[in-house]
Amino acid sequence: MPQFIHKEAAQPWEKSSVDVLTEAVPNFSLVVWNDEVNTFEWVIETLIEICGHNEEQAEQCALFIHHKGKYAVKKGDYDTLKPMCDAITDRGIGATIEVFV
Repeated sequence: MPQFIHKEAAQPWEKSSVDVLTEAVPNFSLVVWNDEVNTFEWVIETLIEICGHNEEQAEQCALFIHHKGKYAVKKGDYDTLKPMCDAITDRGIGATIEVFV
């Protein structure tokens, strides 16, 4: 959750105040796509090894991917997600990074 610091206006005659955002909110999703090639076991193993999911999280993500066609398995900043996306695609699994609002 972003943290806001309340700062008084710079000029003493101004009565308004300014909120300053001190923590950036991650605005990217690592999306894994369903296919007819990769097994559940391979996708689960990949999510555990690449994304740091525990077994239960990875299984749930794999089910969402299978039933919905794609699923955002991780949210974060681009620089963190890009190497994960590359590692997943290197394993033959479709993955993209998408901006979310």
